[in-house]
Amino acid sequence: MKTILRLAPAALAGLLLLTGCPGQKDTTDTVATEAAALPKTPAFNADSAYAYTARQVAFGPRVPNTAAHVKTGDWIIGQFKKYGLTVQEQPFEAKAFDGNILKSRNIIARYNPAAPRRVAVFAHWDTRPFADKDTENKNAPLDGASDGASGVAVALELARVLAAQPDSLAPGVGVDFILFDSEDYGYDGVTQADKKNLLGSQDTWCLGSQYWAKNVVPANYKPNFGILLDMVGAKGAKFSREGLSREKAPDVVEKVWNTASQLGFSDFFLFADGFSVDDDHVYTNQAGVRTIDIIDFLPNGEFQPYHHTTQDNMSVIDRRTLQAVGQTVLTVIYGE
Repeated sequence: MKTILRLAPAALAGLLLLTGCPGQKDTTDTVATEAAALPKTPAFNADSAYAYTARQVAFGPRVPNTAAHVKTGDWIIGQFKKYGLTVQEQPFEAKAFDGNILKSRNIIARYNPAAPRRVAVFAHWDTRPFADKDTENKNAPLDGASDGASGVAVALELARVLAAQPDSLAPGVGVDFILFDSEDYGYDGVTQADKKNLLGSQDTWCLGSQYWAKNVVPANYKPNFGILLDMVGAKGAKFSREGLSREKAPDVVEKVWNTASQLGFSDFFLFADGFSVDDDHVYTNQAGVRTIDIIDFLPNGEFQPYHHTTQDNMSVIDRRTLQAVGQTVLTVIYGE
C-alpha cells in the first residue's frame, strides 16, 4: 500500500486536546465498552497460515508479468478449489506509473455462495517490485512475506477451517475472499523521486481494487461488511484503528477490536485511533462495501521498519501475529 497518510478529523481533534492539556489522561488506549459473549468458534491454525505464507514466498517475488506471479496465482486458486470454494478469476490489464502494462487478475473465492448474508475478506496477493525504502537494494523486488503473503495466508486458512466444518457448525453467513492484484506497483514521490510518474494525478496504487470497484464481482455485491487484511503477519505488529475504517464502518471497527480484546490480543489490536491509509479499502468503500483495514502501522502513522524493504521476508513472520488476526476475524464471522 502507498505511504500517503491522512490524519482523520477525530484523531486530529484528539491530538490537539492532548497537546493543549498535558495533564489530561489520554483515553485512546482504554478498552471500549464490554462486548457480548464470544460465539463458539473453531480454532484458527497459525502453523497452517505460516506454511501458506512460506509457500507464497518460495515462488519468488510475485510481481506482475513474471513467472512467479503466474504460478502463485494458480496455486492460490488451486488451494481455494481444494477446499470446495467457488472460484472466479477477474483478469485485467492496468497501466503502471512507469508505463508498463501489467497483466493482472483478481481472485474471488466464495464459501457457501447460496447464503444471502455475507462477509467479505479482502487482501492483495502481488508484491512490490521495488524495495524503495531499502538503503542498499532500493530497486530489488520484495519477498512480501508480510506485505501481501500474510493476508492471503490468513484468508486461505480461514477458507480451510470453514470448509472443514459440518453444516451444524457452519457460521450463519457466507464468506467471500477477494484477493486484489497489482496493489503494490505504485509511485512514491518521496522514495522514488528519481523516477518519472507517467500517470500524473491518477492513483498509481491499488490497481486491482480500482478495477474491481468499477467492475464488481459478484454483480450487485452487498455484504454485511468487509475486512481488509494488509501486513498481518510480522513480529510485534500493531494494528491501530485506521481513520477511514472508523469513518466508513465504526461499528465494524468496534466489533473487531472488542473481539480481539476478549480473545487476549490487545497487544496487537491497539485501542488507539491512527491515521487514515490509502489502501484497497478506499475503493471497496467507494463500491458500497463498508470495509475496515487491519494494517500494521503505528498510531503516529509510521510503518514498521520492514515496510517496502528487502527485510520483508520470512524472518519477520510470527505465528502469534497470524493467530491474533486469524482467530479474531474467524470469531467475528461466527458472531454474524
